[in-house]
Amino acid sequence: MGRCGECQAWGSVVEADAEPRGRTAAGPVTSPAVPISQVAVEDSRARTSGVPELDRVLGGGVVRGAAVLLAGEPGVGKSTLLLEVASRTARSGLRVLYVTGEESASQVRLRADRTGAVHDELYLAAETDLGALLGHVNEVRPELLVVDSVQTIGAADVDGVPGGVTQVKEVAAALVRVAKTRNIATMMVGHVTKDGTVAGPRVLEHLVDVVLHFEGERGSRLRMVRAVKNRFGPVDEVGCFDLSGEGIVAVTDPTGLFVARHHEPVPGTCVSVVLEGRRPILAEVQALVTPSAAERPRRTTSGLDSARIAMLVAVLSQRSGIRLHSHDVFASTVGGVRITEPAADLAGAIAVASAWKGRDIPTDLVAVGELGLAGELRRVRDMSQRLAEAARLGFRAAIVPAESHHEAGRVRSVEGMRVVGVPDIDAALRVLDLAVKDSRPLFTVHRTAPGRPALGVV
Repeated sequence: MGRCGECQAWGSVVEADAEPRGRTAAGPVTSPAVPISQVAVEDSRARTSGVPELDRVLGGGVVRGAAVLLAGEPGVGKSTLLLEVASRTARSGLRVLYVTGEESASQVRLRADRTGAVHDELYLAAETDLGALLGHVNEVRPELLVVDSVQTIGAADVDGVPGGVTQVKEVAAALVRVAKTRNIATMMVGHVTKDGTVAGPRVLEHLVDVVLHFEGERGSRLRMVRAVKNRFGPVDEVGCFDLSGEGIVAVTDPTGLFVARHHEPVPGTCVSVVLEGRRPILAEVQALVTPSAAERPRRTTSGLDSARIAMLVAVLSQRSGIRLHSHDVFASTVGGVRITEPAADLAGAIAVASAWKGRDIPTDLVAVGELGLAGELRRVRDMSQRLAEAARLGFRAAIVPAESHHEAGRVRSVEGMRVVGVPDIDAALRVLDLAVKDSRPLFTVHRTAPGRPALGVV
């Protein structure tokens, strides 16, 4: 090319190497790279939040500079839990800043008076602007920052309304940046959608270090916190709380909430041991079988998976001869607990068979096992841990899958439990004299104390 296309000058075009697009020049580093063995870990040590059940889920406590997102349905108790955490942290001598964007400062103060969360080291601010929030952080210089909630805070220099995708991303990124640069533990409340997932962009969960889900039924005082993401601990832990008008209280041993100890054996009840995270919890399954005049009998559940109960009814009908095609089946749990683990299949099947036949189940018996479509019982994990928990609470007999019998032997020898391993559901029903064809049962019920039945072996 001899002539320039802009100035029309001849002989002014010079050949040169073109720089590739997108190349970023090296810039100054914020801190030099050092061997990993020389990196200090003292600042990342977890310190207790003052709430033992929350510490259990977090992996030991709150880490300085960590960003924690707590999500849950409206009215489940998120604000109450975080106000309790803020109060306990303030009592330990650390300064806390609680920023509310959903309530006024006086409303939060009323809740604090009711739950006993008033402390001089707990600072309270009602703000919905991100700039004002960061200004409060500069003035108070807290060790713990609580934001309720991230969807109500808006950035003035960002398009969109508070709660929108762009606004939530910018607000969350700013809060995480402040937490990391100033080493402030930050806890944010997040809204959820109608299907229970965290509202807003998915990048919100990637920005934070910990994502917790706060769950609970409106008709029950029991609340559970589960870790969905945790960079500082396990994600298979669960914390239990009791929510009342006086506040929220950690429940360190929730097993008694889900078992109704009957003075007399009752048909249609059986106790199982399920795992909530790593914690074994005893849960009672109740069943009621009544004749039905409808063309399609009902299968109604509460706290149980309806599809799972329908499968158990089909297996009992096909493999054990218990015909329920003309009966309504109602199945429920005690205490509002929701069971999703297949380990409760055996207890559910025994409860339905007991209700159908009208036979009592011993009150100190637990049944643990997964039921297959062929009627076989499959082993479940951590059987020894489950039975040890049952033995601690006074249960003295257990029916388990035959494959788990060897693992359960350790508990049997230590705790004095009488453990019976069965290969399938038909054998389990014969053990309890619930089979269609009557056979001599292995267990009998006799009295050892007033109002206290026990198991004997034939």
